[in-house]
Amino acid sequence: MQVLFKSLLEPIVIPINDQSQVGQARRETKRLVRDLDFLETEAHNAGIVVSEIASNLAKHTTNGELIIQTLKDERGYGIQFLALDQGPGIPNISQALSNGYSTSGSMGTGLGAIKRLSADFDIYSSNDKGTALLAQLWSKPIDKKIAIQPLEIGAVCLPKPGENVSGDGWAVDLTIDRGMIMVADGLGHGIGAAEAAKEAVRVFLKNRSFHPTDLIEITHKTLHHTRGVAMAVAEIGFDEQKVYFAGIGNIASVILSSEGTRHMISNHGIIGHQLLKIQEFTYPWMEGALMVMYTDGLKSRWSLNNYPGLIMKHPALIAGVLYRDFSRRSDDITVLVARLRKKDDQS
Repeated sequence: MQVLFKSLLEPIVIPINDQSQVGQARRETKRLVRDLDFLETEAHNAGIVVSEIASNLAKHTTNGELIIQTLKDERGYGIQFLALDQGPGIPNISQALSNGYSTSGSMGTGLGAIKRLSADFDIYSSNDKGTALLAQLWSKPIDKKIAIQPLEIGAVCLPKPGENVSGDGWAVDLTIDRGMIMVADGLGHGIGAAEAAKEAVRVFLKNRSFHPTDLIEITHKTLHHTRGVAMAVAEIGFDEQKVYFAGIGNIASVILSSEGTRHMISNHGIIGHQLLKIQEFTYPWMEGALMVMYTDGLKSRWSLNNYPGLIMKHPALIAGVLYRDFSRRSDDITVLVARLRKKDDQS
């Protein structure tokens, strides 16, 4: 079975500082569930979830941000809500998830309802850094017969503040024995960069059966009419427990595992214009390992060591925290995180 993971539309980013933005979050979600043909019950659940998430942000922080992203994978079409803040944090998450618990005089059913109605839910909170919450809902009930894919994927891909489109792009392709991951960064920002990144994604999806070096060479020959891109491609062999990697330009890529941090090497150049050397490197891969690929909209000096327990969270939550705390806010940004599930969790 072959599965593609990608965001369908530009994510919607809503700064939430007070209750006035809660209505905007509800309206955007209502439009998306209609466009994605959510069934009635699933659409109703999405409305409750976004209302609770946005209300919590408005009540407990003055600098909240809600990222609403459409998804497509083996389960069909879905919506992802990623709520980020730098507020006081949640001292006891288990208690906060219990219905009836409240710190603001409300009924206290918010977090519990979000978790109960979501197909995928995760939360991370730190007293000195704030809270990040992830909720994913799908357009129809999930078929329990669908096999759980070996890779968990999460990504944040946003334009430079003030721009309507992102000059970055990403895509993931999974088969039973390997995963292909790509991240592209169009030169500059705005429409021209977005067109280059979109073309790189198109070429990747059309030629995803090729190895990383071949994919980069094909993309280079195809993108000569665009501004060009920086691009990295990682091929993960599940049985081999290896990563085959090739990159051109300033896409940074690291593997985090029990053995430490391993930085993957990209060569200089601009795909579509200047390509001097393509090299493929091989790195070890293991169950539980985490791969992070990101464009230069993210500061390079970050470490998950400063976030106890975050490495075990859903990849989308990890990507969200890195974006929240290390975004330059002066360029397009993509943070893609992938984790190989343990075999016991795939059955």
